[in-house]
Amino acid sequence: MNFNIYSDENLKVIEGSIADFTKKYIEPNYKDWDEAQVFPVNTMHLLGEYGFLGAVIPEMYGGSGLSYQAYVSILQEISKVCGSIGLSVAAHNSLCTNHLYMFGNEEQRLKYLPDLASGRWIGAWGLTEPNTGSDAMRMKCVGEKDGDYYIINGSKSWITHGKSGDVAVVLVRTGDLLDSRGISAFIIEKGTPGFKPGKKENKLGMRSSETAPLHFDNCRVHKSQLLGNEGEGFIQAMQVLDGGRISIAAVGLGIAKGAYEASVAYANQREQFGKPISSFQAIAFKLADMATKIETAELLTRKAAWLKDSGQPFTKIAAMAKYKASEISVEISTDAIQIFGGYGYTKDYPVEKFYRDSKLLTIGEGTSEIQKLVISRHLIK
Repeated sequence: MNFNIYSDENLKVIEGSIADFTKKYIEPNYKDWDEAQVFPVNTMHLLGEYGFLGAVIPEMYGGSGLSYQAYVSILQEISKVCGSIGLSVAAHNSLCTNHLYMFGNEEQRLKYLPDLASGRWIGAWGLTEPNTGSDAMRMKCVGEKDGDYYIINGSKSWITHGKSGDVAVVLVRTGDLLDSRGISAFIIEKGTPGFKPGKKENKLGMRSSETAPLHFDNCRVHKSQLLGNEGEGFIQAMQVLDGGRISIAAVGLGIAKGAYEASVAYANQREQFGKPISSFQAIAFKLADMATKIETAELLTRKAAWLKDSGQPFTKIAAMAKYKASEISVEISTDAIQIFGGYGYTKDYPVEKFYRDSKLLTIGEGTSEIQKLVISRHLIK
């Protein structure tokens, strides 16, 4: 089965382009961004100028019109150097921008997608709340109808680009608690009265991908900002997350590959007992396990992207890819530190950052446990 709908040559061109960008604009700076917990807004704008922030958006809306296969390659190449930037590109593309594309009407698409796809605007997406993570139908952020407006009150938490985002797609309860038809999606612009970000989170990893809560205090949003119809938000979100899981799998693959490649290079260069440590079976077998895990996770991720590009059902495989790739990114970055020994525990080498960044992928956009729930439901069904 050929999972690439682009020819190998075209995919190589895309991979080469993002690799060049990463080497020029991200590699010289990522350590400083991580140390200072700086979200590089200007670099995000530049990624947009190069077409990477509208990767899967059609050209008629200012996007690059690429396949999900190409998008997977873009995220992998970025994340091989910096998972934080990979995560931000994934959240902008797969969540905010893609939600607008999938469920926005033509007027909304023409109004927002060109700015998002070009990187002039940065997008955020709000589903999680302080007390509702996986249990999204118990959300307490409420929108009450008031004529042609909705009055929104409540908070969202763990929002990528919560402070710097120019526009957010936010899921709000407009109906009864626990009713899957009681949640609606709204487009809310920065500066809307009653809408403000909270304090940026101080995180273990992904430190240069900004995370902050969103607060709503009698925020008046016109009905024209509703995505689709009232009550369709939860169903929309589940479909958006299906595609988002492929992107998180791609970020996980990038981190795993970055950690693996650093490990191979170090094991060939580092000598103990008069020879490179790669010649010792304990290290060689560890590298073999790392490479095999990467291959299995990439096959799942590529299959999920192929199914999505082909218009076939992909929910189960996307959940498998996200589950496998996120877990192996943690395992491989852990092994990488072990191969580097004491040096791996320092910030002089990249593997400690891969280790810190990888863990979030087993939590965000559905924990590993939620992925198992999604997979098992499809198997039983």
